Amino acid sequence: MISNDVPAPESPFDDGPADRDQARQFVLPLVLHLEKTDPPARTDALRTAARAVLTILSDERSLGDGEWAGAMRDWQDARIRKVVRRARGAEWRKAAALEGITVTGEEGAEVRVFPPVPLDGWPKELAKLQVSGTELDDPGPPAAPDPSGPVLWLNPDLDMSAGKTMAQAGHGAQLAWWELSETERKAWREAGFPLSVATPGPERWRELTVSGLPVVRDAGFTEIAPGSCTVVADHPALRRTA
Repeated sequence: MISNDVPAPESPFDDGPADRDQARQFVLPLVLHLEKTDPPARTDALRTAARAVLTILSDERSLGDGEWAGAMRDWQDARIRKVVRRARGAEWRKAAALEGITVTGEEGAEVRVFPPVPLDGWPKELAKLQVSGTELDDPGPPAAPDPSGPVLWLNPDLDMSAGKTMAQAGHGAQLAWWELSETERKAWREAGFPLSVATPGPERWRELTVSGLPVVRDAGFTEIAPGSCTVVADHPALRRTA
């Protein structure tokens, strides 16, 4: 199953306070457009999932008294869960008709993100979509990350499905977002949320995990062990304080 459960901002992406588990649990749904004959490249799907999370976090409907703001607050008051599903053909068209935001990647990957829903209250159009078995490949070696821009670094020692990794990339982007000032957030948003996703070598990964940059630690509900470090969120504004 491709899902992930991490705590909310008080103790980001680590073992959170017990009252987080007592609150009603919500999930942020992400749906990947995955046609059999033209699947997206893995790295483009990862980038697009991360940008989809940033897009809904910054959308005016998610802020203040916006129509999604209550659901966003409820979601972040409990564990920060994200679930990636896949859809094609009529399934994708039905999902795209629901309230949400579709984000298109640089190479054509499409991810639609929806306002959080109760863990036990998925819309029927999304609840029936497949979760497991989402595997993607890159047609060639991914381009090197832009060192001057934001980079989500993936743990080179973990073997995660594409869907699981998409959720982790979304967590990394969200963790960076929380750490930025309003001015820095505005600049990133206005630039279209540029970011890279890359896997460093083992030595570089060890350096990143102790650099002071935000680190995503998985709760271990699916695929990997609890407490595993999955992503380091590297943003130029955060490097100055790391």
